[in-house]
Amino acid sequence: MEKLMKPAEYAKELGISRQAVYAKIKRGILTAKNVEGKLYIVVDTKAKTQKGFEAETKAAPKNPTVTTTSAPQAKDYKALLAAKDETISVLKGTVKDLKKSNKQISTTLKGEIDLLKEAFYEMRTLYIQQLEDKKPQDAIDIVTEEETVEPEPEHWISTKKFFKQQKITKEKQQAKITKRLKKAYRSGDGRLMKLEGKLKLNANKNYKDILN
Repeated sequence: MEKLMKPAEYAKELGISRQAVYAKIKRGILTAKNVEGKLYIVVDTKAKTQKGFEAETKAAPKNPTVTTTSAPQAKDYKALLAAKDETISVLKGTVKDLKKSNKQISTTLKGEIDLLKEAFYEMRTLYIQQLEDKKPQDAIDIVTEEETVEPEPEHWISTKKFFKQQKITKEKQQAKITKRLKKAYRSGDGRLMKLEGKLKLNANKNYKDILN
């Protein structure tokens, strides 16, 4: 007759760890069955009862009048030691497997990190090379030329100061030139502008066409 037991229950009954139970299942020593997604140990109760009876028969003393308690205690002690030794052996194997797995994972990660570093360096080199190839030589020459030539700052003056610079003192002549300047401003001459309703002249420009 078969009986289903949970791994924890089976381990408790035998006095061993659950790791030892799973190791026995893996080695094929124990038969396991998956019921509704849960793992159970298949225990043959008939064989277990027969083995227990044979053990009791062998352990029975020849002289019924003499009883001793040392033999069963020694047997239980040896069985407990054997179970603990098996548990320790399974744990050692588990630790060894974990160390091996960790070593493999560390080696794999290190290799992937090295590959990423190499790929990043190659991409960076290619990107810099593309920037250098796309930079036109003409643009470099133009920038250099513009840097060497500094434009003169615009300086705006009034008509009164303009006449003083040109040494035009006669009022009749000033009125004539003022009329020409206003006409030039209306036609969009960039040398002239109005600031706060007053006509201003760019002092850096030439006005010979208006003065003559």
